[in-house]
Amino acid sequence: MSNNTKFVTMGEIMLRMTRPDYQRIIQGNKIDGFFGGSEANVAVSLAMMGNNVEYVTRLPNNMLGVACRNELRRYQVGTKHIIWGGSRLGKYFYEQAASLRGSSIAYDREHSSMMTLHTHMIDWREILRGADVFHWSGISCALSEGASDATLDGLDEAIRRGIYTSVDINYRKNLWKYGQEARDVLFPAVKACHIVFGDTGEWELITGMKVPKFEARDTHYKMDLKAYKEFFDKAQEMLPKGRHFVMAIRNVLSASHHLLTGLLYADGVLYHTGIIDINPVLDPMGVGDAFIAAYLHAHFRWHGQHQKHLDYALTASAMKNTIMGDFNLLTELEVLDTMKEVLPDHNQFIPIKTYT
Repeated sequence: MSNNTKFVTMGEIMLRMTRPDYQRIIQGNKIDGFFGGSEANVAVSLAMMGNNVEYVTRLPNNMLGVACRNELRRYQVGTKHIIWGGSRLGKYFYEQAASLRGSSIAYDREHSSMMTLHTHMIDWREILRGADVFHWSGISCALSEGASDATLDGLDEAIRRGIYTSVDINYRKNLWKYGQEARDVLFPAVKACHIVFGDTGEWELITGMKVPKFEARDTHYKMDLKAYKEFFDKAQEMLPKGRHFVMAIRNVLSASHHLLTGLLYADGVLYHTGIIDINPVLDPMGVGDAFIAAYLHAHFRWHGQHQKHLDYALTASAMKNTIMGDFNLLTELEVLDTMKEVLPDHNQFIPIKTYT
């Protein structure tokens, strides 16, 4: 399958290092390495599903940078707009959760090539030529003032060209260190986008409103859909340009047992899907990115089929839990086949339009 939609994503990609067999970082003498980063994860997943994708980042011109570029190319992600410069590739050490012990992350990304990016280094006019969709995330705006300016300049150019814009709010509290408040930077930018993705906490940050709680213990849990509908009705007033609001929701029962669901608000209609039980979870990293990529793929692949878009996104996200590494290495057909099994009634859901 080849999709004619051309996507451009922009962000930082890093080297993830993990001890094998659930060892702690302070143990052992072996490390498994994976490349990954929110927007890169989205790019790889889109490419795996047959889309035309260009990924924009800044990498050091050394062996690590070249290896990172080659890994993206391996999955047919376009890399011609990568900017070479700086001296460091960001890294992080990820300690896998096990039983009572939660996961742990130690970052080593200060002064990375992406953190020292400045907007004059990027030719957005050239990069966005012929693009249909520009996808970015709040992480890029959190890295540094220069990276934020570069990202928002890309958004401005996309808007000037009439390109469809997609944002993952992707709030990371510990990254915002350069003197700006996250909401002050993100709200006006999110307000300019057509599709907005976020988890419950990120939607609360942007809107300043509380999201209804998701306290599922099994797949029979009944969500308060009326309350979610009211939340998104108010969010639409705050973000009038937004056409599609998407919320990925997860409840972590244990390190290896998660429950996933999702909501889509489009044209005043709230769409909901089933709850998928993931047990055991092999690797939860990149699950949200898998959701976003699958939704974008479905949105532009099957126009107007909102329920299918949401079900496809949730299925792909759930399947990512079974794949080691940050990338969701699934084809469209694999997701569709699994969707029939885990969401057998996916064509029978009734959208929640009104309440009495």
